[in-house]
Amino acid sequence: MSRTFSIGGIHPSDNKISVNAAIENFPLMEMAYISLSQHLGAPAEPVVAKGDKVKTGQLIAKANGFISANVHSSVSGTVASIEPLPDLAGNPVQHIVIKVEGDDWLENINRSSEIEREIKMSGPEILAKIAECGVVGLGGAAFPTHIKLSPPPGKKAEYLIINGAECEPYLTSDYRLMLEQPEEILIGAKIMMKALNVNKCFLGIEDNKPKAIKKMKGLCSKSYPQIKVVSLLKKYPQGGEKQLIDAIVKRQVPSMGLPIDTGVVVQNVGTALAVYEAVQKNKPLFEGIVTVTGKCMTEQRNFRMRVGTTFESMIFAVGGFPKDAEKLISGGPMMGKAVSRIDASSVKSTSALLLLTEKETKRGEEGNCIRCAKCVEACPMGLEPFLLNRLSRAGKTEELEANFVQDCIECGSCIYTCPANIPLLDTIRLSKAQVLKMLRTRPKK
Repeated sequence: MSRTFSIGGIHPSDNKISVNAAIENFPLMEMAYISLSQHLGAPAEPVVAKGDKVKTGQLIAKANGFISANVHSSVSGTVASIEPLPDLAGNPVQHIVIKVEGDDWLENINRSSEIEREIKMSGPEILAKIAECGVVGLGGAAFPTHIKLSPPPGKKAEYLIINGAECEPYLTSDYRLMLEQPEEILIGAKIMMKALNVNKCFLGIEDNKPKAIKKMKGLCSKSYPQIKVVSLLKKYPQGGEKQLIDAIVKRQVPSMGLPIDTGVVVQNVGTALAVYEAVQKNKPLFEGIVTVTGKCMTEQRNFRMRVGTTFESMIFAVGGFPKDAEKLISGGPMMGKAVSRIDASSVKSTSALLLLTEKETKRGEEGNCIRCAKCVEACPMGLEPFLLNRLSRAGKTEELEANFVQDCIECGSCIYTCPANIPLLDTIRLSKAQVLKMLRTRPKK
């Protein structure tokens, strides 16, 4: 029987219309625009200058701070400039721009397709290699992986959970990875288990992906018995860290707490593959799988794409903008971000580019709350969105804190279910940011 989390959740349409699109290599661009802020934490510091020649996989910017990540060139060529360029929201972010000249990789990267099963590195060596290769979480937040695999003093991991839920509608990049590179994912999980010094690992996959469940279960029973595949009920946001932990090991992350507070570390299947490639192949994270999809499109694709590829080039690779396309989203429709600049470029955590029509994106006219409590039933964190919205509009910051607005995971379940079309998430997100700022500046007792 499929498991699920204990509170709330919704059932939006899957719309996995790119599910049968096998991964294909995206053609190299003429110019690569590589952001120095494509991870959670401080921007990386450039170690190259204009006019320098670089190779694919070469370090071009070094982690700058405790929570930061190295950045590597995704192409070979000449550094054309180091300058602020707009990100997908239009905000200026420092980029290294490289004129592409062929595809000459660093010689120490193992480019063979042979699977490397033996893990030769020790735990500390694994963490150092992951940091060196700039691996970050590919489930959304892009938190540096070596930090997440290093529990703070007084905390100990008991379990590793690999997130293969991919509950967000339209996205199929993780699914295709599980079908096409399943063993590499499992070896990546074993590597992380060794780094964490744990002997139990769960791989959670939603039950709308039976082929992936069957393939992974077969491999685990044959060669990776320490990893257990768990079938999860198709329910959004099943892939949230707190929801996965609840569904699989029945533990609750405390308010303002972290997964490690429950003895669990959660990593995405794409991250597991990136860890495998870093440790076993000495390959830095400079490319990933991106789903390019939308009902208004004639083609649905899953690309292996180099970091620094413009959104515009992705669209034109699948035939250009459909006439009825109204909105472009990086990610899925629930938690993705609207793209305001098509000349912005992909980052390590880019998982999808979704085109939506006006009909699919237009909000209904806002009405009055009818106190139906659908938002309460839907909230996977057990919050009362209608109350948080009211407190937010009244500017009652302390009452918002008392009602745990800081625990909102911004999944959008509340706004999805609201029959009055109240923009609940919009107001709650703003209030959450204000409360978190207040908590950070509050003197510690």
